[in-house]
Amino acid sequence: MKDIYEQLKEVIMAILPMAVLIIILQFTVIGLPFDIFFRFIAGVIMVGLGLFLFLVGVHIGLLPIGDMIGSALPKTKKPWLIILIGFILGAVVTIAEPDVRVLASQVDQVSDGAISNLVLVYAVAMGVGFFVAVAMARTIFNIPLKYILVTGYAAVFTLASFTPDAFIPISFDAGGVTTGPMTVPFILALGVGVASVLRGKQSTSDGFGLVALASIGPIISVMILGVIYG
Repeated sequence: MKDIYEQLKEVIMAILPMAVLIIILQFTVIGLPFDIFFRFIAGVIMVGLGLFLFLVGVHIGLLPIGDMIGSALPKTKKPWLIILIGFILGAVVTIAEPDVRVLASQVDQVSDGAISNLVLVYAVAMGVGFFVAVAMARTIFNIPLKYILVTGYAAVFTLASFTPDAFIPISFDAGGVTTGPMTVPFILALGVGVASVLRGKQSTSDGFGLVALASIGPIISVMILGVIYG
């Protein structure tokens, strides 16, 4: 019950400042029609309720299962299996990410269907999956994070030279939307779970950095998509 109360307080503190600001602007500067304003109020209430239920679901289901999968995988003593499952989980969680869907629909709209929703969603998912697999390999073989980050961003800036200009901002936005509310809790819990078993409880910080790596994958995959479509 205490956890539910904490989630409710967190949602209220997240939404209330924006709602108060819009209300103040409505009666001082903007002056929107009242039917639009009431729709905003209704939307705030529904968003708050949805976000509250989502956060409760994350803490009840996503975080524990991610941690349990991460803790169970190293016990197989099969590095290839850990890396493969990291790839699959990274990809399927990204496909379920609402932020990725929003970006894909916007790109589909402005490109007049030239880049369909599914093409972009699956390209982003493959990029995230690949770098989650890289992150699993980094934890298993104790590879320093900085080397992977430098190599990854070197690849990004090299690809940028060959990518059409229209795809470069889309690719960096794709890297941002993968740090959404569905992907981040699961991937972080997975990484911490794997690191806690392989490195011990004192080195669970090795599980962090997965989100940083996962955000590189979509940038590279969408740039490759740009080279293909370009």
